[in-house]
Amino acid sequence: QVQLVESGGGLVQPGGSLKLSCTASGNILNIYVMGWYRQAPGKQRELVATINNAGSTNYADSVKGRFTISRDNAKNTVYLQMNTLEPEDTAVYYCNGDFRSLIGRRYYWGQGTQVTVSS
Repeated sequence: QVQLVESGGGLVQPGGSLKLSCTASGNILNIYVMGWYRQAPGKQRELVATINNAGSTNYADSVKGRFTISRDNAKNTVYLQMNTLEPEDTAVYYCNGDFRSLIGRRYYWGQGTQVTVSS
């Protein structure tokens, strides 16, 4: 079993920055792709960014140039640096990862952290 815990959300003014963190714990044997998704009220959950274990990244068009995903494999942690935030970035942000543990390989989700961009 794997647990993901996000932190770093909050209220920020337009144009501001936030950094989200997500740390994985449990009987982890290997971590493949990790990523961030978000879900705004009344909308479907959408991909924000992903990073594989070689460091290759992928971003949604709406966040390219503003958000940066990174990971620290030694700490089983993935980060999302969010700059130049816009009201449209307001959502619950979820961490996701593809893990191999003692019970096999599967994706896990965190509980989510609220990001609100408002003046």
